[in-house]
Amino acid sequence: MANTFDIQPIGRFGGECEVVKRPKEIAWFSYDDKHEFHLDDRSLQWYYPPKLGADLSQGYDQFINHDDSKDEHLDSLLKTIMAHEEAEGKKIDAQVVTWRGMMTKIMSSPFEDRDGFEMNATFYQENHPWKQEQKLEQKRRQKPRRGQMSPDVMTFWGYKFETLSCLPRPWGEVTRDFIENRDKEIVSNKAQYCSVVRTGIGKTTLCLGGEVDAIWDSKPEQKGAPINWIELKTSIEIRDDRTMQNFERKLMKFWIQSFLLGVPKIIVGFRSQQGILTKLEEIPTAQIPETASKRGVRSWNANTCINFASGFLEWLRNTVNDEGVWRIKRQANSGVIEVFKVEEVGHGNILPDEFINWRIKLGLNSASG
Repeated sequence: MANTFDIQPIGRFGGECEVVKRPKEIAWFSYDDKHEFHLDDRSLQWYYPPKLGADLSQGYDQFINHDDSKDEHLDSLLKTIMAHEEAEGKKIDAQVVTWRGMMTKIMSSPFEDRDGFEMNATFYQENHPWKQEQKLEQKRRQKPRRGQMSPDVMTFWGYKFETLSCLPRPWGEVTRDFIENRDKEIVSNKAQYCSVVRTGIGKTTLCLGGEVDAIWDSKPEQKGAPINWIELKTSIEIRDDRTMQNFERKLMKFWIQSFLLGVPKIIVGFRSQQGILTKLEEIPTAQIPETASKRGVRSWNANTCINFASGFLEWLRNTVNDEGVWRIKRQANSGVIEVFKVEEVGHGNILPDEFINWRIKLGLNSASG
């Protein structure tokens, strides 16, 4: 029998928001240009503004696209946590371990019901690791409107914008020729820098991993200090009420994604229907909820998102309270999130043996120490 958490009525999640702990980076890792894992920052990128008027479709036929249909589980995140714990000599202080993308789905649930989701979770040593089980948020293969590009090309535009906006090293170490010819670089989404942070929402402490697009200046020497990360996004230029409402809905996801990892600034590249970059706008993450409220946006509310996540996480920790594999499921347009057991024992393929053996070893070392 499934346990259910009611999303509606969302009014009960209104009011002052729950306590939130500032995300602090505790570790990081990279995927290289072959999408191979490395415990370092080799794929870190630096922001440098792109030229307006750039054609975001240029190079689409050469796009090196990572096949994300293969489930990569939590392996890279757990490997990074293991290395961090080995260096610190103790377990991380977190009750939930997952990807930023999973928490984005949860936090946006009160205002986003068009797509369902399914995740698997397991309980281990007071941690609740999650992974995405099935990608229900499929691209909508509708016929594009007249004059509109295909969904695949529009997805490419986002990666092209990142390529046009980033440098592999600080600008002082990069040639002018490279900076001015970024439009000729082959676009690939295989390389990524991923930040691992410790944060908290309400009574739940989380360890989240997620990709960071770029940095504004340089990382501070003090570990855990705020970092001037940049999130890069594209959106169609605002020309009327419909495109304004579309952008306001997008702002919720932009805000949640950056809020969860502690990214202080979002740079939006506005584009024409044909994919020509027409405008850049810098948006401080912390100002998005207030700006949305002043504009009279009714499609979402930041405090409701935070309070919903707080309530759901506390309920989930009380529900997933022993071993086995649990399914976290929301059907499209449903007003509830269901949680039920799909395997009675073990941890499925959520936790690799390497991680379980490491925790056993760490426990023995702590006991003998």
